[in-house]
Amino acid sequence: MAAALLSPILEQLTRIVAQEVQEEVNLVVGVKKQVDKLKSNLLAIHSVLEDADRKQVKDEAVRDWVDKLKDVCYDMDDVLDEWSSAILRWKMGDAEENTHNQQKIWCSFLGSPCFCFNQVVRRRDIALKIKEVCEKLDEIAQEKAMYGFELYRATDELQRITSTSLVDESIVSGRDDEREAVVSKLLGESSQEAGDVDAISLVGLGGIGKTTLAQLAFNDAEVTAHFEKKIWVCVSDPFDEVRIAKAILEQLEGRAPDLVELQSLLQRVSESIKGKRFLLVLDDVWTENHRQWEQLKPSLTGSAPGSRILVTTRKHSVATMMGTDHRINIEKLSDEICRSIFNHVAFHKRSKDECERLTDIGGKIASKCKGLPLAAKVLGGLMQSKRTREEWERVLSSELWGLDEVDRDQVERGIFLPLLLSYYDLPSVVRRCFLYCAMFPKDYEMRKYELVKMWIAQGYLKETSGGDMEAVGEQYFQVLAARSFFQDFKTYDQEDIRFKMHDIVHDFAQYMTKNECLTVNVNNLGGTTMETSIERVRHLSMMLSNETSFPVSIHKAKGLRSLLIDTRDPSLGAALPDLFKQLTCIRLLNLSRSSIKEIPNEVGKLMHLRHLNLASCYQLESLPETMCDLCNLQSLDVTWCDSLKELPNAIGKLIKLRHLWVYGSGVAFIPKGIERITCLRTLDVFTVCGGGENESKAANLRELKNLNHIGGNLKIWNLRGGVEDASDAAEAQLKNKKRLRCLLLAFDYSRQNGILIEALRPPSDLENLTISRYGGLDLPNWMMALTRLQELKLCYCANLEVLPPLGRLPNLEGLVLRSLKVRRLDAGFLGIEKDANAIINEGEIARVTAFPKLKELEIWYLEEVEEWNGIGRRVGEEDATTTSISIMPQLRDLIIENCPLLRALPDYVLAAPLQELDISRCPILTNRYGEEEMGEDWQKISHIPNICFDDYGRKTELCVLIICFGVC
Repeated sequence: MAAALLSPILEQLTRIVAQEVQEEVNLVVGVKKQVDKLKSNLLAIHSVLEDADRKQVKDEAVRDWVDKLKDVCYDMDDVLDEWSSAILRWKMGDAEENTHNQQKIWCSFLGSPCFCFNQVVRRRDIALKIKEVCEKLDEIAQEKAMYGFELYRATDELQRITSTSLVDESIVSGRDDEREAVVSKLLGESSQEAGDVDAISLVGLGGIGKTTLAQLAFNDAEVTAHFEKKIWVCVSDPFDEVRIAKAILEQLEGRAPDLVELQSLLQRVSESIKGKRFLLVLDDVWTENHRQWEQLKPSLTGSAPGSRILVTTRKHSVATMMGTDHRINIEKLSDEICRSIFNHVAFHKRSKDECERLTDIGGKIASKCKGLPLAAKVLGGLMQSKRTREEWERVLSSELWGLDEVDRDQVERGIFLPLLLSYYDLPSVVRRCFLYCAMFPKDYEMRKYELVKMWIAQGYLKETSGGDMEAVGEQYFQVLAARSFFQDFKTYDQEDIRFKMHDIVHDFAQYMTKNECLTVNVNNLGGTTMETSIERVRHLSMMLSNETSFPVSIHKAKGLRSLLIDTRDPSLGAALPDLFKQLTCIRLLNLSRSSIKEIPNEVGKLMHLRHLNLASCYQLESLPETMCDLCNLQSLDVTWCDSLKELPNAIGKLIKLRHLWVYGSGVAFIPKGIERITCLRTLDVFTVCGGGENESKAANLRELKNLNHIGGNLKIWNLRGGVEDASDAAEAQLKNKKRLRCLLLAFDYSRQNGILIEALRPPSDLENLTISRYGGLDLPNWMMALTRLQELKLCYCANLEVLPPLGRLPNLEGLVLRSLKVRRLDAGFLGIEKDANAIINEGEIARVTAFPKLKELEIWYLEEVEEWNGIGRRVGEEDATTTSISIMPQLRDLIIENCPLLRALPDYVLAAPLQELDISRCPILTNRYGEEEMGEDWQKISHIPNICFDDYGRKTELCVLIICFGVC
């Protein structure tokens, strides 16, 4: 990690020496000589740092030396960032006040006595800091000779991985017998008296598969059907009774409890499970303190017979303490099964010849797994990107296998070495990104897009020639996921991927970042560990209960760079001013979901701040103008801050801002000056101001003109109409926003919307389009040019009577039509009208496919539609001339709701491979296709596996039908 810290510092030193320091600071205190010496020492240390990084694992003295070096690197980075920020702040401030006269600004920079005095003072201060750091580094550079370091060449190049490298390893878990044993215990007769609950413990080494086994049992179909309630709680260390009780209640009741006292929570738990048969999984229990368990246990009695508690733990003593009725010891896997898991990952997508060439050496590497499936997955992920036999042999003969001395209190040795090997095989920049995750608590659900922004905030990602650090972060994430450093992936959409770290991997990351990353909670608050290490901590997560006052001891962490505070305590707001005064090195601040009502003015002192997350701070009412002094701010998230009505007026000063999220907040407009933030990558909502008191402060669409890096999702609200608005829209040039993937255009129902919508032409690569509350008569001409469009939603377009030939969109997979004035869905909608100009040679057949990739079709509230026309023949049937037509050949899901006049479904829909058909509040269709004894055309749909009419479900021969509801 230290190696990755040095590289950007060296680059920044070179840049500063070439610019301001050489010309200005040198005149103040002659610091150039110090800077040159500093750079020389850094280069000398950098050359041996890879060797030092590896030796520190078994040599405590080397580790201390590396830690000292890291501290100096952090200090140096802060000084250089302070220098750059001072220059940038000056430029931002004067540019704001004197944008009309750039020449005057430059003259002021050179000649103003006041400015020169202030700059001399500031630069003298920075120069003294540079000198102090230089002296520290000089001492460290001299010490390096004591350790006999060797030159060790490491690469910062990423090895190529396949896009399908995230394979499902669980299918070769080798735990079938244990799974059946666990399921049998869960479903069997209770050995306890009425009211008591049987406890089953899974005991085994870390990384042996306890959690995976518990998940398999938890999700078993018989188990799901047997229990009325299923609850999963990750306990970890420490055993927090309040948090556990809250987690149980949240899953029982479907919402977070508003209680804070343990006894109140336990009383509610007892009431919620009374008379119900439940399964409670307590995953990763460490505590041996029976008093903690005895507090929680009584609330779980009184349930229905057959209830179970399933515990996973690494300690036999824990199983005994919890009064286990059935203990299942999870043994190591056989070499054969470990080899199978390893091969499944390592040989994924390889050719047969390649597999045969590497199988023998792969078996030898797999034997290093010592029966641990996590080790097999980690080693398999390591080998996945290695193509030659020489690379495989190099791993097998690595000197790291010879490390016998490890800290067994921190990391279990069986999994330590495979993790260490895979870790050191990573480029140093990727290692640093992985180790950063040690700051999160165990079982913390991370989000990919936010983690990448956090890496950027810490300066871990180098900017590419295209300026796209986010793409680099995506690459790093994929590498770490392929190595099994991340797991439990959940994909909500292309942008929202969530995941966790295995407990053992988390232990490993914390071991490697000792003294740098810390998690504070109510149990270790004020404890010895925190008090002795807080001054050196760089990345801190605080998980505090509502009753816990904010600890002032945090102020000792002067060099803190990341701070994540998870608390609902309203007193946090009062603690923030002093916090901001003391912790001025912070680069990342996450206060999401807290109860603060305002951000204090002192936030402007956080000159290094890059990432500020205020999401879901529901009581937050205001942001100070001093926030616009944060010249380095890159990400600001105020999503779901529904009490927040405005952003700071001078937000245009934040010229380094890359991501601005405001969706779900009460923010009524984007302030003027947004046009200056030309590096902006994310702007999720742009609300057009509709006049009134905010008009003079609000940006109009024209200000989007030069923001061509905006990508991902963009929602434009409150679009009106008229020539002036159309002119603004044309000036915005949405078509040049090539990174845009999803666009929502929300209008105000005006018939003049037709003029405006033509000017809002998006880029041709758009993948998702929603048009809502559009008042025009016709859809825009540009719509049919969106050949990569995958999803289209047309909602509440009250005057829209005719649809364009949407069937011609070649990549459309999802279509939603809601509350339109359309009266019929015919050949024009399909886009298969005969082309009078088409020339077909004799004997040839013209093949036409309408909606070739459509999989999901939703039709809501088309209350005037009577006819949904077929074309007089079934799919694939040829007419008497020369045309073969296929319509919706991939349609899987069809929802039709509140179309009271619709008389029938067309033949091509009935012939499509439908898997789901939902018809609600369509009386004619229900009568026609309803149950067999009442619907004349029931047989036409009876082959569809899942059918639902109105508000009831039926069982067909194939499956039980489920009521489905959807919204546009």
